[in-house]
Amino acid sequence: MSISPHFTSILEQEYEINFLQCYPTGLLKYTELCNILQITAGLHADLGGISFSAMQEHHQAWVMSKMRLEIRSLPKWKDKITVKTWIKTLENSRSTRCLELYRGEEKLAGCETFWAVINTNARRPENLALGHKHFEKFPAQSGTSHEVQKININLDFDVLKNYKVQLSDIDIVNHANSVKYLEWCLNALDSKYILRQKIKGFEMNFLRELSLNDEVTIAQKDQTIIISKADKVCFALELNE
Repeated sequence: MSISPHFTSILEQEYEINFLQCYPTGLLKYTELCNILQITAGLHADLGGISFSAMQEHHQAWVMSKMRLEIRSLPKWKDKITVKTWIKTLENSRSTRCLELYRGEEKLAGCETFWAVINTNARRPENLALGHKHFEKFPAQSGTSHEVQKININLDFDVLKNYKVQLSDIDIVNHANSVKYLEWCLNALDSKYILRQKIKGFEMNFLRELSLNDEVTIAQKDQTIIISKADKVCFALELNE
């Protein structure tokens, strides 16, 4: 395990929004916001020696199980932003990570994510094999006003569309990346609703992995959207306005 000399327990990483990341309105896409947050979390893990490559020596990887995102405002094309991230808790096989996105001194978004360590061969949770005492934990410091929540999926859903998982959806852990679930759901909605930018946050529960060529159904009830495979819910999304 290699710890970077640039490692700090709270990372601040700068980005500039490019045109590929934006809607026709010039504002950052919701999915690209999540990608930026995910990349920053991965960078912090890399600097702290608990990267994907280091974990792969033990046949382990991080997978996200829950995510809460609260959005005050979306950045726009050419904006320079800063993402701040820290570990709230890390014990055994589970960790809570917080992130905040700023434009200058203005906080634009806050996020809380819940992660699990899995054995990439057995595809089961197991305790993190790498040391992490050098990461200071901040259990009292949250990035959101509420913690991640379990979404109620015991509803009568209406089918929006069917989808087959593509190679472009698969990441280095050999499953559909977490942001892709959100992308499929948003693509199933009316584009005018998305572009009105009324969505002020998401609650996401990742319940089952999806793999290449899996066939899924996307369904909705009010502000809740689910993705199912063979009648088993794999993902739940709650839209907050």
